[in-house]
Amino acid sequence: MAKLAASSFILSCVVLFFSSISAVADEDKKVYIVYMGSLSSRADYTPMSHHMSILQEVTGESSIEGRLVRSYTRSFNGFVARLTESERENVAKMEGVVSVFPNKMLQLQTTASWDFMGLKEGKGTKRNPSMESDTIIGVLDGGIWPESESFSDKGFSPPPKKWKGVCSGGKNFTCNKKLIGARDYKSEGTRDIDGHGTHTASTAAGNAVADTSFFGIGNGTVRGGVPAARIAAYKVCTSAGCPLDAILSGFDDAIADGVDLITISIGGQAAANFEKDSIAIGAFHAMAKGILTVNAAGNNGPKARTVSAVAPWILSVAASTTNRGFVTKVVLGNGTTLVGKSVNAFDLKGKKYPLVYGKSAQNSSSSDCQKYPEYTGLCVYSCINKTRVEGKILVCGGDGGVRLAKSAGAIAVIFKPAIPEVATIHSLPASGLQAKDFESLVSYIESTDSPQATVLKTETIFNQTSPVIASFSSRGPNPIAPDIVKPDITAPGVEILAAYSPDAEHDTRQVKYSVLSGTSMACPHIAGVAAYIKTFYPKWSPSMIQSAIMTTAWLVNATGTGIASTEFAYGAGHVNPIAALNPGLVYELDKADHIAFLCGMNYTSDILKIISGESVTCSQKNETLPRNLNYPSMSAKLSGSDKNYTVTFNRTLTNVGTPSSTYKSTVVAGHGSKLTVEVMPSVLTFKTVNEKQSFRVTVTGSDLDPELPSSANLIWSDGTHNVRSPIVIYAVTDDSSSSHHCHHK
Repeated sequence: MAKLAASSFILSCVVLFFSSISAVADEDKKVYIVYMGSLSSRADYTPMSHHMSILQEVTGESSIEGRLVRSYTRSFNGFVARLTESERENVAKMEGVVSVFPNKMLQLQTTASWDFMGLKEGKGTKRNPSMESDTIIGVLDGGIWPESESFSDKGFSPPPKKWKGVCSGGKNFTCNKKLIGARDYKSEGTRDIDGHGTHTASTAAGNAVADTSFFGIGNGTVRGGVPAARIAAYKVCTSAGCPLDAILSGFDDAIADGVDLITISIGGQAAANFEKDSIAIGAFHAMAKGILTVNAAGNNGPKARTVSAVAPWILSVAASTTNRGFVTKVVLGNGTTLVGKSVNAFDLKGKKYPLVYGKSAQNSSSSDCQKYPEYTGLCVYSCINKTRVEGKILVCGGDGGVRLAKSAGAIAVIFKPAIPEVATIHSLPASGLQAKDFESLVSYIESTDSPQATVLKTETIFNQTSPVIASFSSRGPNPIAPDIVKPDITAPGVEILAAYSPDAEHDTRQVKYSVLSGTSMACPHIAGVAAYIKTFYPKWSPSMIQSAIMTTAWLVNATGTGIASTEFAYGAGHVNPIAALNPGLVYELDKADHIAFLCGMNYTSDILKIISGESVTCSQKNETLPRNLNYPSMSAKLSGSDKNYTVTFNRTLTNVGTPSSTYKSTVVAGHGSKLTVEVMPSVLTFKTVNEKQSFRVTVTGSDLDPELPSSANLIWSDGTHNVRSPIVIYAVTDDSSSSHHCHHK
């Protein structure tokens, strides 16, 4: 399966909360907490807007992207920001600022990314145990390992009465009161022999399991977002891939079985038209039955237009970092220490071994090596002379040599990885070095008669800037529906420790918990958050839950430049589970809205029937522009020739907060050229819960940069709730979409 997992392709584990705010990459900026005392009781006061305006004033920058880390708006007033020393001094002098002090790292001793997101177990987190126990998450993946402690049914009551599924897991497979259902679509049994399905299921809803680690690395308590929820496993993937028919069968059964939510970390190399996308079709039917589908965005970033989960009735998830990471140091013979990335549990006890690289390991008789001399540095199999590698540390200029190092008799391997910020697991001591450090290593080898080194065991660090979007996470714009921003949200997806299949290791080791990275790992985090919200609001529709998650998200940083560093990398931002439980207002959508949206995209009746499963006739003059779908974000793709432009968006908000409340709108600048945004009406007054109020957003601007979208944030605030929607205007040429191929993400 093409995925981020296993061997040199396992992009690996772990996490934590309070310090998503660590040291910044910019040496002249540090992370400071700006404390502003109690919240103002003024009706017109909006904390987040105030925080943004303070930063804009003190930095002189219209966009504070990358500056504001987090706002405190519920129990007290304040924010966290990246500031220079002079900026810190100026902020401290401003009216209303009580104090400004540097952030410190608090190391929570747990492996749970849920703590990083603020959803802490047993530490004041609000729970609804009876409803959580009644919640069923359907996992469409590569199966599950039923004996894992993460799926033990100790203390569980019988399955909910609404459950209509079966346990058809195959030979030697048993369900229980936690893992209540299993289905297999390839006659191999539902048992997971790959690890991926077990990992995603436990991340969403696994039990809390203490003293868990990968051979001592990342030791702590592993748990899912809703540990009391039930799991139903639908094995739609095998080692050969994930057939479209199996995926549709999984959706069909899961919906009929009575699941409350579906998480599916599967997708194509590129987005497909909705009528050819089995996930989009299955998710449409799930949506019509009140079931939200959460789907991984893809692992083909940071290139633009690589996101594959693009339907608006799907919650599409990008992957980002936490404050916790793994590093593996390399110590050279001259005492120099280079810091690399891997998950290395092997202990060389500090003993140094000879280094071999390039021509020193070359197979001189290989025609490939003679024809392509660059192969020698990359450790291509046909160019390696095993007798020159045995008993030494092999140095490779790419990932390829990692797989052959052990078979060639190497003691360890040091390499330059394709994704240098991610720690991976290997079958021998290994460390992946950033380009600069790898160049230093090569220089040392070439300038030393007998170069030596050792690879140390992995260490855990807690001071990395986060959340930052992973470079591998797929980006927008949306190649199928250009006026819908995708991905929608980001969640932890780098170095996540969760349950695993003991049969899945590619060396002699067997483990019950392992470290993986990918949007596959981010997806079940959002599924867990969605299930958490549903335990308090069981009658909320999928769109209400999606809106609550998106409009309460944190702002984040994205790696890369241009489109790769904008909303097309992270959507609305980083999930904030606690805030999502109290969004104040939501954008609601139903089946009819989505059909009108498809009509607006000029889909024919025949194609609409494929997607919706019923006969649909669009009006001859359809007035519904796709950008007017009542979505929590707003976007418009324009022609690059539009020097001056005006774009309108129509939206409706539903009050799910205080019965009598008044929300005022504020617009804060984002990326690119400045947008002029008018909101009419600018104030919305609600008298009852579930009351709806409509508004129109008019955006004007000029000189769109084809390489960088222009954006802003619309915030509706009643002084307690901040309902934020990104607005993105862009002009980018289309890439032709390729065919849909199923694979794990």
